[in-house]
This record gives sequence, structure tokens and C-alpha cells, in this order.
Amino acid sequence: MTGGTATVLLADDHPVVRDGVRAMLERETGLRVVAEADDGLEAVRVALQQKPDLAIVDVSMPGLTGLQAARQITRQSPQTRVLILSMHASEQYCAEARRAGASGYVLKSAVDRELVAACRCVLAGEGFVAFAAAGASAAPPSDPLTSREGEVVKLVAEGHTTREIADALTISAKTVERHKGNVLDKLGLRDRVDITRYAIRRGLVEP
Repeated sequence: MTGGTATVLLADDHPVVRDGVRAMLERETGLRVVAEADDGLEAVRVALQQKPDLAIVDVSMPGLTGLQAARQITRQSPQTRVLILSMHASEQYCAEARRAGASGYVLKSAVDRELVAACRCVLAGEGFVAFAAAGASAAPPSDPLTSREGEVVKLVAEGHTTREIADALTISAKTVERHKGNVLDKLGLRDRVDITRYAIRRGLVEP
């Protein structure tokens, strides 16, 4: 933090949500929004460039999900704490956020009441903060894929080519193809269409 002010990255693919959250935070002393992102890949890039104290990340975004972005941000910029925004009031989603390295989880329906308090708790290092009621939505099924395979699945389902996926994840095209082959083998799928259906069932992309 600089001079007692925490720098914040906002990542959400809906500009109206970002504008609302930014306005809310900028009314508060000690919180300053320094960057925004509208997809998960950009959130990771900006976080690594800006090194903010806090990244507030929507759980459902193009490119990478909020959980996938959180995993990369906390691994590559450990000084940046991550707070997940979600529509899912579920213990399972909270647990997945914690495993991804996030420091907190706030329901979008409670942002106006709880976001600022959650930000302050997370920045104070108070451990994992879950401002969410459990059990209000179905938990996602268990996933046999690695985190990298999950990232590849999401990008395949969004229609990206092998080269585009390789560039986005900074890996080789050959590695992308190996991950795709592993996904097909693990899940008993046949092709890109099956991968897309799987991604929709998992909530990685919207139908």
C-alpha cells in the first residue's frame, strides 16, 4: 500500500458493474481503483503489470473464469490479494475460490452492503472471508481436469484457435494440442463440440 491507500484492480465483463463498484470504492478512504479488465486473461495481464494490493474479480468472465484468473494472479503476484464476486451462494464455490488462492468471496446480490467490509478484511490479512450464504445454488460437480486443462477447455469452447490459445496462455501450440488430447481422454469426449458442451455444463461458458 502507498501512503495507507490500497490499490485495486476491478475485473468484470459488464461495464455497468465495474462502474458501480468503482463508484462505491472511490467513496471510501484508503481504496483507489487503478485498473480495470473485462475478461480473465486481461485481469491476469493487468495484475502482473500493475501489482495492485487487491484484485476484485467476477467469477464468470470470458477468457479465463474468475477462479482461473485468481489462481494465476496469486501464484505470479503473491502480494496481490484476490476477492471473488459471484452470483453463486454455495459452499462448494467458496471452497473452490479458497483453493484458487482467493482471500475472499462476496455475493453480487450483497455487494452494496458487504463489498467494502470484505475489501478491508482481506487487505488486513484476516484469512479467507466468505460473505455468502451457503446452499442457495447447486454446487458444481467435481472436475477431473488440471487447472491448465480447464483453461484450455474454456478457450476452446469460446471458439479460439490452437494458436490463439497458445498465445493467450503463453504456451506452445503443441502443448495446447496435448492438453486437448488429455481432456478428450479423461472425459471420454470426441471433439470440440463435446468440449463445448462440457464447458457449458461446468459453467465455464454461457450457452
